[in-house]
Amino acid sequence: MATFVLVPGFWLGAWAWDAVAAELHAAGHGAHAVTLTGMAERADEASPEVNVDAHVADIVRVIEDGGLRDVVLVAHSGANMPVTGAADRIPERIARVVYVDSGPLPSGMAGIDFQDPESRAHWEKRVADEGEGWMLPVPPFDAAEDPANLAGLSEEHLAAMRERGTPQPFGTATQPLVRPEPLPDVPKTLILNTIPLPAVEQMAASGNPVFALMAGPDWTYRELPTGHWPMFSEPSALAAALAEDA
Repeated sequence: MATFVLVPGFWLGAWAWDAVAAELHAAGHGAHAVTLTGMAERADEASPEVNVDAHVADIVRVIEDGGLRDVVLVAHSGANMPVTGAADRIPERIARVVYVDSGPLPSGMAGIDFQDPESRAHWEKRVADEGEGWMLPVPPFDAAEDPANLAGLSEEHLAAMRERGTPQPFGTATQPLVRPEPLPDVPKTLILNTIPLPAVEQMAASGNPVFALMAGPDWTYRELPTGHWPMFSEPSALAAALAEDA
């Protein structure tokens, strides 16, 4: 049986993994969901100083203090940065890194750099106008405005995301991650929800520096067509996909 460490993306805490963790436990696996500094029940720890390094340290601490080894380390969405950093720091404890509708970024690139100019400007404006200059407010999670990313979510899901979501310390989006050279040889899985595999393969083959990191013999691919939040829309299928390569 495998040991999973589940890391939520922006605005969420460990609670986002409840349904998936329950499925993994029922199948006999260990599942440890992480709430990162400044989020959910740790919201009182939020500050302008919380950044990618802080969240990397959170994940490393969970794994090392828990004596965990052969970990399947799972990143959803914006957790790609701290999960990648943690896997780079303690590769000897990691059996596999799984990216859920996300992926690693090149060394020196920040999460916000992956956003298109319009989205980046929108984030920066919200931080300036509503987030005291250092917090990215919780999105409206309006299915009418964002039907593709929010596909498969009920109104109950959306209400929980709005009500339980926490403003994201913006340093976690703007701090680049500096990766080691050479990169650790850790197996990786990409679970594709909103982007089909042929599109990823095409962008990787074209030399796109982000998607080029998602190709190679150490990668496995799983397609789970749904919205960007499969832990809510397809928890059973997501748990099965996670366990398939464990």
